[in-house]
Amino acid sequence: MNFSSRLIRWQRRHGRHDLPWQGQDAYRVWLSEIMLQQTQVATVIPYYQRFVVSFPDINALAAATEDEVLAHWSGLGYYARGRNLYRTARIVVDKFGGAFPHKLEDILELPGIGRSTAAAICALAYHERRAILDGNVKRVLARWCGIEGWAGNKKVEEKLWQQAESLLPPRDVATYTQALMDIGATVCTRSKPKCGECPVNADCVALNSNRIAELPTPRPKKSVPERHATFLLLMHDNDILLEKRPGSGIWGGLWCPPQIDDGQGVAEDYLQRNGIEVGERIDLPEFAHTFTHFKLHITPVLLRVVRKPQRVQQAGCVWIAAEDALKAAIPTPVRSLLNGLVG
Repeated sequence: MNFSSRLIRWQRRHGRHDLPWQGQDAYRVWLSEIMLQQTQVATVIPYYQRFVVSFPDINALAAATEDEVLAHWSGLGYYARGRNLYRTARIVVDKFGGAFPHKLEDILELPGIGRSTAAAICALAYHERRAILDGNVKRVLARWCGIEGWAGNKKVEEKLWQQAESLLPPRDVATYTQALMDIGATVCTRSKPKCGECPVNADCVALNSNRIAELPTPRPKKSVPERHATFLLLMHDNDILLEKRPGSGIWGGLWCPPQIDDGQGVAEDYLQRNGIEVGERIDLPEFAHTFTHFKLHITPVLLRVVRKPQRVQQAGCVWIAAEDALKAAIPTPVRSLLNGLVG
């Protein structure tokens, strides 16, 4: 049996069959694929389930506000995915009458959808013969084919794409695609792979040459830049002041406390500029939040405001009860801070 036949047989016997998006329509396959980008299945499942309850189809998603969508995304990270999800829903409703497009070329034009994600939608929802190449699949193919080099290198990635295309079966593409995802997630894992359980171990180049630990070649190490910022937790009774961040950049479109980046002044400057009178100041412990490309050291400062100043009553700013803020579109570090305040 060839590579694809063995994987298909394995998936039917040992693969995952209880994922909530399996066997669903293109909308739910697309939603799951976006959520699963750089995020583990176990983390995604509860978010996915809450999401489809509130937005059961693409028309419901398009009819929502961006704030409502990001509130459901809050804590999942990589928030550009949530913004692109909302943009895509509106495009599909406007351009395709609310029916998710079938053509790969049309899907590729939608925000936040690349070659592998588009192919996964076509394979899983429409049973088209399309090759995928997500992180798990890159690892499986790099080991089985013995492809060296970091997958982020264009030449290496092209070799992986060539293999992915050449190994496609003539039929049962949806099952094969799920098999690739399952084998990468549960057997051919990054560390401690279960090679004895792998259906294609007999001709795996990495296993037979004792290079499982070496393949795929890891990303070249780079020093992670470190930044510092102060969060101003301005509280008036039980209300907290939040500002909506610009649409681009980290936490784009989310609600956060006023933030002072390192070198951009001190808390007193912000208070004076906005006419805020503070009755009590409490410096909270610093903590760090790691993004893909840098680490942010956050110093939270709790400031008890004497009265709500009029100057911050402007677009993009809101006084909101701390309990209600926890239901809004806020990033994980802010949620942790608010949980500490209301707890």
